[in-house]
Amino acid sequence: MKRITAVAGLVVMATFGVTAAYGDGMHKHEVSQDQFDILIAQCRYSALGKAKCRATVRETYRIGKADPSLDCRTYSGISVCGTLTLSKTQRACTRNSTEHGISFRRAEVECYALA
Repeated sequence: MKRITAVAGLVVMATFGVTAAYGDGMHKHEVSQDQFDILIAQCRYSALGKAKCRATVRETYRIGKADPSLDCRTYSGISVCGTLTLSKTQRACTRNSTEHGISFRRAEVECYALA
């Protein structure tokens, strides 16, 4: 049972970009100042709520060198990084937009911010 719990914990940490190092604790995911600023700024659109989202970003990331694998993109002047957690309304907007020919990545960003 302990092994299953430990594996489940690692899956959750990996989902949020957190890794265990040396088995003795947690280390935050390193991103550049610009990437961190985008992650914090995009919280204004989060369905989680701005304060909870920002707290999660601060718990998950630390400022250091840029992470080239972090998916950052800008559409219509809206910059976001990472995997977006969309509300039901935002998901419906994304589906509708893609059905009308807008790329998924663009629709996801625009609906995240504007829906």
